[in-house]
Amino acid sequence: MAKIAGLGQRALVEAVGVFFLVFIGAGAVVAAQFAGLGSASLLAIAFANGIALALAVSFAMNISGGHINPAVTIAMLVNKAIKPKEAGVYIIFQLIGATIAGLLLLAAYPAASGAAVNYGTPSLGSGVGILQGITFEAIMTFILVFTVMGTAVDKRAPKIAGFGIGLAVFIDVLAGGPFTGAAMNPARWFGPALASGFFTNWYVYIIGPIVGAVIAAIIYKRLLLK
Repeated sequence: MAKIAGLGQRALVEAVGVFFLVFIGAGAVVAAQFAGLGSASLLAIAFANGIALALAVSFAMNISGGHINPAVTIAMLVNKAIKPKEAGVYIIFQLIGATIAGLLLLAAYPAASGAAVNYGTPSLGSGVGILQGITFEAIMTFILVFTVMGTAVDKRAPKIAGFGIGLAVFIDVLAGGPFTGAAMNPARWFGPALASGFFTNWYVYIIGPIVGAVIAAIIYKRLLLK
């Protein structure tokens, strides 16, 4: 993951990238509710989240490395690909981007439709327990970060990072959206949760993504990069 700009510029592009993902990803949930898409909503939401992340990673990669996710930043920190100070700044600005997106979700979308789905805040599906939710989020984030390692970190990788990472999110949402909301990203959860005041099971969307991201990054670095 290239880092050629100053820390302030890198942090700014991380904030903008997270804004893209949160506003479009959560906004698609509200839009599907408003439009009454029914069973088609899962496909629409998966497309929105995948494409939004693909765009964000594509424009941020050559500036900040295109983390767009506190869990990815923590995984890069564990792999010593980023310094602790830089990681802290990245995460702060990622959450700032998510917060701005959450506030604009409140301003832009009809209150009735937004409130009906907690402004796109990921949540556990009916019958899904806490441990199941954490496990599901960890597995989906593992898939995402393994793709990040293989397409954006590995110097042997083809130049398809944004496309590949977006596809990983797309398939994760299709597989996990009905069960956990398929956040795979604490910032993707945080912005809509702040907007809606819906913080139920918040630890699922912090523990699961971080655990999955760290495991994926360590396995790829130790077993494949070397």
